[in-house]
Amino acid sequence: MLQIKKEIKTFPWGHERRFNAYSNYFRNIYGTRVQKVSIDAGFTCPNRDGSKGSGGCTYCNNDAFNPSYCRPVKSILEQIGEGIKFHKWRYNEAVSYLAYFQAYSNTYGSLDTLKKLYEEALNYPGVIGLIIGTRPDCIDEEKLEYLKDLSSRCYVAVEYGIESCYNKTLKRINRGHLFEDAVSALEETSALGITTGSHFIFGLPGETRDEMLNQVDIISSLPITTVKFHQLQIIKGTSMETEFKDNPGDFELFTWNEYIDFFIKFLERLNPSFVVERFTGEAPPRFLSEEGWGKKRAAQIVNLIEKRLEELNTWQGRLYRPKGIKRLRD
Repeated sequence: MLQIKKEIKTFPWGHERRFNAYSNYFRNIYGTRVQKVSIDAGFTCPNRDGSKGSGGCTYCNNDAFNPSYCRPVKSILEQIGEGIKFHKWRYNEAVSYLAYFQAYSNTYGSLDTLKKLYEEALNYPGVIGLIIGTRPDCIDEEKLEYLKDLSSRCYVAVEYGIESCYNKTLKRINRGHLFEDAVSALEETSALGITTGSHFIFGLPGETRDEMLNQVDIISSLPITTVKFHQLQIIKGTSMETEFKDNPGDFELFTWNEYIDFFIKFLERLNPSFVVERFTGEAPPRFLSEEGWGKKRAAQIVNLIEKRLEELNTWQGRLYRPKGIKRLRD
């Protein structure tokens, strides 16, 4: 019996998935699965310790996103060891690991402190590189020069929390920096050949869905390698929880169906060279002030988005048009 072979469309990023997927990015580099292992090294942030403000970002409760093994009372090596054990149970194929300095601002310290922590992580067997989560205002020339040298020896990515392109939003959520600071940090980091990551949130107070969508052109013009997108989740115990209860009309929260439709429109215009690490965020239900998306898990949303992309015969960057960097109005 004649079998008809299904034609597989390959996209610019070299595989058949309809977005430039993070897992494929590492398989292309290393030929195998590479797993991140989160670390809480006990850092803080300048909008928490009084340097720029107090209270931190209004949406932030790191406990909602930190794995259970990730606690600063444990040493770096203990956290990595427990993290590897955890991920080997979940992903049996992982043989190489990236130490992910995740909680708070992981360049907010002296260079000597950073060197000690980073090098300790890199000395753990199987750890092939670092991902360093931080803020745009917690980096400087000296630290970047060190990271440039480090990146010549192993994989290094600096992941900047940007959250929004609108300064009005950054002020409202108590970020303590401007969008222009993020642009400068990305440009300086990228210019040294260091891999850059970034993080954005959809649904922050005061932003309409059109405003959220219109960020895509300016985001696409930034020197970014990897990018994460999250829907806003209202986390218990945060000042945003109080703000939401007092002014729910200021928030454009998404149902999961609405988010899929929105994100596909965004993805179609997104720079196809960007490696997309996440479409959504996921916090344990016990941390959520609102019901959120019920039992829908992040992996399920990815599957639904991929299915919808195929149904619509569309993909990341289909409507992308290169544009120069511009600043959105406040």
